[in-house]
Amino acid sequence: MIDWLYSIDIAIFHFINGTLATSVGDVFWPFLTDYDKQLPIRIVLIGVWLWLLIKGGKRGRTAALIIIPLLLISDQFSSTFIKSLVGRVRPCHAFSAGEIHLLVGCGGLSFPSSHAVNNFGVATMFSWYYPKARLGLYIFASLVAISRVFVGVHYPSDVLGGAIIGTCVALFVVGGWQAVSEKLLPSIAVERGKP
Repeated sequence: MIDWLYSIDIAIFHFINGTLATSVGDVFWPFLTDYDKQLPIRIVLIGVWLWLLIKGGKRGRTAALIIIPLLLISDQFSSTFIKSLVGRVRPCHAFSAGEIHLLVGCGGLSFPSSHAVNNFGVATMFSWYYPKARLGLYIFASLVAISRVFVGVHYPSDVLGGAIIGTCVALFVVGGWQAVSEKLLPSIAVERGKP
């Protein structure tokens, strides 16, 4: 059964990474996969974070502050704990240069995709406080996650697993904060989707 699932994972990887590769995608997917490393985008992200903190009201301040422990927990949980536990080799290490369309540096271990974990964690957290933005948040997180397959550094199951893990970590962090703030700090507690 595991061999059958693995063969499907490999087939989908080669379809996305090889068959769907285009010259436009060769520019778009690497940019999207590392969007947060681009200086103009970093400036925008910091600006949005500051705006939420200063002008966002209770909901914005809560989201701006929760994102810090959320990213620390999700990134360390996936990168340090799960990747070491699973020990899966990335496709860019598993296949020869002619079998893969590699567009970025290869990196370390494969499961889960930390990009998927972190982006789905952030999408889930912001969806809690801004439910009207949910669709856009999850579309963006999905595009970043699938970009990891297009650029040749993760299998589809890595990004699917990462999406599930990131969502669960965000629900744990947000749920924990909601429980603590409602019981101990009701003056700063924020209801789901309320300003």
